[in-house]
Amino acid sequence: MVEFDYLEGASYVLCDCDACGLIFQRDIPNDHLMERLYNHWIDPKKTFKKHLDKDGNLVQDGLEYFSVYAQEIMQFITYLGKNPSSLNFCDFGMGWGEWALMAKAFGCNSYGLELSNEKIEFAKLNGVKMRYSQYRFDFINTEQSFEHIPEPLKTLRHLSSGLKPDGILKISVPYAATSDIDRSLKIMDWKSPRNSKNSLMFVQPLEHINFFRRRTLLKLASQAGLEEVLIPTRIQYQYTTDFGGAKKIAKNILRPLYRNILKKGNYIFLRKA
Repeated sequence: MVEFDYLEGASYVLCDCDACGLIFQRDIPNDHLMERLYNHWIDPKKTFKKHLDKDGNLVQDGLEYFSVYAQEIMQFITYLGKNPSSLNFCDFGMGWGEWALMAKAFGCNSYGLELSNEKIEFAKLNGVKMRYSQYRFDFINTEQSFEHIPEPLKTLRHLSSGLKPDGILKISVPYAATSDIDRSLKIMDWKSPRNSKNSLMFVQPLEHINFFRRRTLLKLASQAGLEEVLIPTRIQYQYTTDFGGAKKIAKNILRPLYRNILKKGNYIFLRKA
């Protein structure tokens, strides 16, 4: 559902920052329109129904989907080198809480931050705690969140203040090679499918208000007093779980090298500098 009266007379303008490479929408929703967008235009109840079977029972995503969360969380716990029961993990923009629930399943103290009341109540019912300012975290997860945030630097500074001295913060946002971005923006085909080479998903109006290049994220981190940290390739290989087929085997072998050696992609870990 879209209430077009809110958009009457508005312009869609993309800007490209010469200093850091951020592509961002010049005109973005204010707090009121953000609330309409994420709690009404995108109806939480309707999206939740996609997780239900014909009898109304909760049907989560498949094993492959959750295995990614499992191996990721095992890597973080191993890197931090502490007993899971002593670790505080927080999922910023947790959605329906799948990542937070996986962290809880491994024995971590699991917290979440979310705007949607329906999602907050669902997470609470499943044992995920809501974050309170007195807590400090060993790990803060931000998965596909920063592309939606009006003030990313202010948000990152706020989140980093919640880290323990040796805590880690993860940022994962949509990624595309510069050549792909330039081509897509030149063609500007809004009918191009989501995962096609000409997709404009990464600058989706109103929702994806920021598109980060990797250097943009590192500059953002530096201004927030954070620096990049790499999860050792040994730990990444140790807790890679899904080797079903040649394509997955190749991906599992190459992914740690892609991240640690080539330093590609918008999937980074940060700690206080």
